[in-house]
Amino acid sequence: MDIVFFRDYCLAKSGVTEDTPFGPETLCFKVGGKIFAITDIALFESVNLKCDPERAVELREHYSGIIPGYHMNKKHWNTVSSKGDVPDRLILELVDHSYNLIFKGLPKKLQNEISS
Repeated sequence: MDIVFFRDYCLAKSGVTEDTPFGPETLCFKVGGKIFAITDIALFESVNLKCDPERAVELREHYSGIIPGYHMNKKHWNTVSSKGDVPDRLILELVDHSYNLIFKGLPKKLQNEISS
């Protein structure tokens, strides 16, 4: 998977925006103004994704390419390598999971606006 495919996948989700609030090399994807994915634009070596805490631990135990979130709350975020032992389909599944966690945490009014 490359950054173009990853970016297109994220932007295809309802209500997603992108920006670079941490500098021009770090791309953030947001829904309802809340980040669900962060990655390095130039290298695309990894992506930070929100994850259910129990699932996060299971994933870290199973894949060497999934570690506690770099510069993030390590209980709720994973850093997922795009170059290691994590299959592309799992990375995309984890993007969906992260998006859904953030979306479900948004106020109902905002959820309805995004969904319509």
